[in-house]
Amino acid sequence: MRRLVFAAFAATIALAPAAFAREATPEPQVLENLRKIKLPPGFSISLYAAGLPEARQLARGDKGVLFVGSFDAGSVYAVTERGGKRSVRTILTGLNMPTGIAFRDGALYVAAVNRILLYEDAEDRLDDMPAPKIVYDDLPSSRHHGWKYLTFDREGRLIFGVGAPCNVCDPPRGTAEVRRLDLKSGKAETVARGVRNTVGGDIDQRSGRFWFTENARDWMGDDMPADKLNMIDREGANYGFPFCHQGDTPDPKFSAGRTCGEFVPPVSLLGAHVAPLGMKFYTGAQFPEGYRNSIFIAEHGSWNRSVFSGGRIVRVIASADGKLEKEEVFASGFLQGARSYIGRPADILQDKDGALLVADDYAGAIYRIAYTK
Repeated sequence: MRRLVFAAFAATIALAPAAFAREATPEPQVLENLRKIKLPPGFSISLYAAGLPEARQLARGDKGVLFVGSFDAGSVYAVTERGGKRSVRTILTGLNMPTGIAFRDGALYVAAVNRILLYEDAEDRLDDMPAPKIVYDDLPSSRHHGWKYLTFDREGRLIFGVGAPCNVCDPPRGTAEVRRLDLKSGKAETVARGVRNTVGGDIDQRSGRFWFTENARDWMGDDMPADKLNMIDREGANYGFPFCHQGDTPDPKFSAGRTCGEFVPPVSLLGAHVAPLGMKFYTGAQFPEGYRNSIFIAEHGSWNRSVFSGGRIVRVIASADGKLEKEEVFASGFLQGARSYIGRPADILQDKDGALLVADDYAGAIYRIAYTK
């Protein structure tokens, strides 16, 4: 019943994600749902952890703790393993949409809409987390596209998006952009503009460039415009919002006097309303060699399309200079029928053994996808 109510409610509101916290799906039901997930031959999916309401970005600590952000649940979780058994605990509560997390040099970084927090010695203080230090707070307080995703670059700088506070509008200065924060100086710079909302990105180890997913606007019909996969080749460039969508479609209201040729085109069009969130380059050795440097993208799935789209994991193959070679569905079945989800992928993390961990904020669970040959 709760899922039917959510679907009906979502069709009437102007925000794409769920606007209220949900309880996690019971573990027996999660296990049953996983039987419906389809993967390429040789791959398997299993339950890694359950009971994490609205699980979002994943980060692995140096000592093996898996940290998990959340959406409206306002919590950060820790998954630990001892004697072959995993346990989940809530280590932080009452935060403002702490979707984005990252771990570096013993410290946990948490993005909570208008500030980025630092928790030192996090893995050693799971039962008594230290008071946070504010590392950056020059951010808008709007919750509309205020949730974030954190990525460290090669130099240890944090990269994150600052979303437009609207579905479509002429966004205020300092929004609809991607910033890079130097933690040593505390100063941030804008590295991309015209980005409606990005909550997924990763560094391509082949080039050091930052790639990111972008959610396009609504209210242009079921099949327009497509969500995007982008790459930053030239810092400070503009990616089109709100003037041009999917690289080739002028906005019916805001495009006056602007042409799509002014803006950076996407690497790949992912489909309308698929809602791409977390993404990672695959650099491990567990999967077959052909998967190396592939991009795995968690598509959260649509909310206002007459027949839902997304709700899957896609694999994109592209060259280091941004030329698309192939896009294919890697994991499907989270969307059942026309408008029914059993799960909604929200983030991807490559684990130390080369398997993929997948956060599902709808079921409140983490999955493990492995290649079993």
